Amino acid sequence: MTAFTRSRSAKILAGVALLSVSAIVVAGCSSTPSDEPSDGGKPAADLTLELGSLLPQTGSLSFLGPPMESGVGLAVSEVNEADAGVTINLTAEDEGDTDTKAYETSITKLQGAGVSAIVGAAASGVSRLILDGNVSAGILQISASNTGPDFTDWDDNGLYFRTAPSDLLQGEVLGNLIAEDGHKTLGVIYQNDAYGTGLFDNIKSTFEGAGGEVVADASYNVGDGQFDAQVETIKAQNPDAVAIVSFDQFKTIAPLLVNAGITPDKWYLVDGNLSDYGSSPDTNFPFSLEGAQGTKPGPALEDDFTGRLQTFWTGEGNPEVNDFTYAAEAYDAVVLVALASLAAGSTEGADIAAKMEEVSGGSGDGEKCTSFADCAKIINDGGTADYDGYSGEITFDENGDPQGASIGTYKYSADNLITRTN
Repeated sequence: MTAFTRSRSAKILAGVALLSVSAIVVAGCSSTPSDEPSDGGKPAADLTLELGSLLPQTGSLSFLGPPMESGVGLAVSEVNEADAGVTINLTAEDEGDTDTKAYETSITKLQGAGVSAIVGAAASGVSRLILDGNVSAGILQISASNTGPDFTDWDDNGLYFRTAPSDLLQGEVLGNLIAEDGHKTLGVIYQNDAYGTGLFDNIKSTFEGAGGEVVADASYNVGDGQFDAQVETIKAQNPDAVAIVSFDQFKTIAPLLVNAGITPDKWYLVDGNLSDYGSSPDTNFPFSLEGAQGTKPGPALEDDFTGRLQTFWTGEGNPEVNDFTYAAEAYDAVVLVALASLAAGSTEGADIAAKMEEVSGGSGDGEKCTSFADCAKIINDGGTADYDGYSGEITFDENGDPQGASIGTYKYSADNLITRTN
């Protein structure tokens, strides 16, 4: 299995998995398939997709880089190995975050390269800043982790999709979890952006709808490095539980909470900060997170899939993947784009977008399949494929949102590792 490296110039060419880790672009040559089903499983088309990714190698979401990049890279490799009518050339660019603004240079490179599809961005805040430009350029954008509710109604000309569910669902699950644990009062520290405020609003409405009360809330801005005031605001009201809606700022907030006497068994985290910190050398919490809980989208992953991700990613300077947050969603995003391209017989962004709902099962009359190779065979034989992936059944609606989604709940053990509880 070929390793996914962080070279900024390598590409996956004609099935040879030489990957650059800075973005995912889709464009290039296209050919029109025959109107008749192919004979003997022969590909109905011979397409080359220039696929780009915009994922966080640096910045406050950089811990999501390895799982998402490994998901993308593995999918590209397996699509190319299938030799079923689609070959992907992959270029990867660094997303950074809304503070470092690495995405500004990266998206210019991708758009300038004439891409037809981009997998990313990881952060909802970054996607909001690049989506209109992609739409104007006719570029399909699919995110594996955008959860902002406002993307559902975005004026995107049908070019935006996501394989992760809206924060409306995660906020509801977390708010109910806190209430079901018997807590009556809640304090919330949250990031002052669309991601943070969206989750805060839904956690609060759900928790208070269940009979609880949010007695204190404190926000901070992306790029802030001091959180003493926010912790003091929460501590002053002495809530039963505290929800922390952040990215890697959690590494700074957590010790302050402990120093204030707010112990981890009262903490509730979200997908932006829920991670296996025990195995992360750059964390070094001087205390145990045992008892802290949290939520993140996605079903329990199969061992075979995580093993393939790990085998693909390690080597050539890449460390082990410590957790697999959004790896399945990133993998499925690539597979769906490739299948839609094959079904359309085109690598144009609008043509691919027009087939995304169909290949995800949105038409309701497709044949179920669970791998690119199997789904491609159905398409090449003249049928309609309905892909169910590692992130779930997906099934895009008319807004590009997945209709079926799973939110897992997790709990920390004494070694600062998370275990799925539901």
